[in-house]
Amino acid sequence: MPIYQVIVLALIQALTEFLPVSSSAHLALAPWLFHWKDPGLVFDIALHVGTLAAVLIYFFKDWLQVLASGFGMRFGHDRELSRNPRLLWYLVLGTIPIGIAGLLFGKQAETTWRNPYLIGGMLIGVGLLMWAAEQMATARKDIGQITMADSLVIGAAQALAVVPGTSRSGITITAGLFQGLDRETAARFSFLLSTPAILAAAAKGVYDLRKHGGIPHEMQIPFLVGIAVSAIAGTAVIAFFLQYLRRNSLMPFVYYRVVFGIIVIALAYFFRFTAE
Repeated sequence: MPIYQVIVLALIQALTEFLPVSSSAHLALAPWLFHWKDPGLVFDIALHVGTLAAVLIYFFKDWLQVLASGFGMRFGHDRELSRNPRLLWYLVLGTIPIGIAGLLFGKQAETTWRNPYLIGGMLIGVGLLMWAAEQMATARKDIGQITMADSLVIGAAQALAVVPGTSRSGITITAGLFQGLDRETAARFSFLLSTPAILAAAAKGVYDLRKHGGIPHEMQIPFLVGIAVSAIAGTAVIAFFLQYLRRNSLMPFVYYRVVFGIIVIALAYFFRFTAE
């Protein structure tokens, strides 16, 4: 796999995993558009590991404080996190729906659901939900005020992310806005909630890779480069997006999702684009 393809796909993963625009849709379209071969399981695992590294790097201090508070210890100086000592257990509860959805529908998500019409429809549908959430947002809660109910609602929304085209960050941020979280808090909680799910996906991928004999020699450098690029770029994207949400709305992403969804459906209809 050429290194330039590795870099392009890793950058696409970093941008689209953390921005609310659906990484699955973009990663399905890019190889078709550029006439590249399917990068395969090994590279997919590299992107998962890189994505995991990005959230762990950026939220390292947050996670230390959340873990310490969850077990009754004091650590860290984030005032909002210190006001929510049960946040760890809310994150655990919120992760359960995506775990169940992955077990029940993981195979469909990787095969029959990778349908461009479904992907395009989810891009548009979640985009419209995001628009509705923006109109109804009250922005009255920060992360110190998140409740068990909030976590369960946002966790249930995350379960929809198994459907290609949904966007994990898009659907969970939208649910957070409906629950009264401000935009930055909704995104911050979304990224914290995504960490266990991304960890599980990366662990499963590594396990599957070991079963198939490990990383082929010719993929070792692309594997490492893919991890490094997606991790570094992903960390930068998280920082940018959280800063952006402090003063701006999600409307540019709403417009992007709707237009991109229409393009995916049109490509499927007129040019026989397939996401498989």
